[in-house]
Amino acid sequence: MRKSARYTTLAAAGLLALSSLTACANDAASTASAGSGSKGDGKGTKVKIMVGGLDKVIYLPAMLTQRLGYFDAEGLDVELLSEPAGVQAETALVSGQVQGAVGFYDHTLDLQTKGKAVESVVQFSQAPGEVEIVSNKAAGNITSPKDFKGKKLGITSLGSSTDFLTKYLAVKNGVKINEFSPVAVGAGPTFIAALQQGSIDAGMTTDPTVANVLDKKLGKILLDMRTPEGSQEAFGGPYPSSSLYMQTDWVNSHKDTVQKLANAFVKTLTWMSTHSADEIAAKMPADYSQGDKALYAEAIKSSLPMFTKDGVMPADGPGTVEKVLKAFNPSIKNTKVDLSKTFTTEFVEKAAK
Repeated sequence: MRKSARYTTLAAAGLLALSSLTACANDAASTASAGSGSKGDGKGTKVKIMVGGLDKVIYLPAMLTQRLGYFDAEGLDVELLSEPAGVQAETALVSGQVQGAVGFYDHTLDLQTKGKAVESVVQFSQAPGEVEIVSNKAAGNITSPKDFKGKKLGITSLGSSTDFLTKYLAVKNGVKINEFSPVAVGAGPTFIAALQQGSIDAGMTTDPTVANVLDKKLGKILLDMRTPEGSQEAFGGPYPSSSLYMQTDWVNSHKDTVQKLANAFVKTLTWMSTHSADEIAAKMPADYSQGDKALYAEAIKSSLPMFTKDGVMPADGPGTVEKVLKAFNPSIKNTKVDLSKTFTTEFVEKAAK
């Protein structure tokens, strides 16, 4: 039974750094499930999940579940793949390359307006986990989103959730979306390089990039949306973001597998709620810390408040997301979105039992 709630261009070196980081993430994912097989060989049901940046703290539950052995415990052989932005994970899902995507819930609403039935089956977070960072050089000229006019603002990629949220913050504060320049700079090394070189004046990113920018003293926080309180201030309510979402038809025809995935992820979210950032960091692949374990643990600590403990969609969360998207997205503003079809709590509620 379904249940609903009330709801450009960067230096080649920078791009190479991002490619290397993504490759490391993919290597970690492929080796983590070594020993498991595909459906029919008696070693586990094969599932491919594309993540919009495996090394991003906002999507930490994906790799952590692998590292804790919870997929194996459910009889699953999960292959985690990585793309630098959530919109690319979305593309992999709707094209059938993968069975699941770990990315922002808001893509489910956007896809519905395009005739694609996709739903969140495990809601990892209740806040975006994003931070708007201003470069030191531009800090005197950008003191709020009201100052976005005429500025170059970093996002992971066009059509990504950072793109969505940046547009909303601009429009909410009286700046039209054609009055600033969104610049696709990815995350990690490429974001940092863009900020450092002046390719962007400010930008939206997540941990561990945030922690690295602050540690290098390259910028300052303008808006912190890593907590429910930060989400409330920026959007007027909870903003469910990182989630496991899947095509509805696939969910309905593979309920046993989806339930096992939900069981594994809910176990992880519960585990996270009872362990420290240091303990969580210790479970992650060594290369995720980029040589600074203390800084990586601090990055996790800063983002921990965004995560749910049970994978359940927060009440009024879908409504907040719809309000945000309607503020700037004509396809959603002029279309009736059935929020009840953008998520389900069926599997996480069974997992809790």
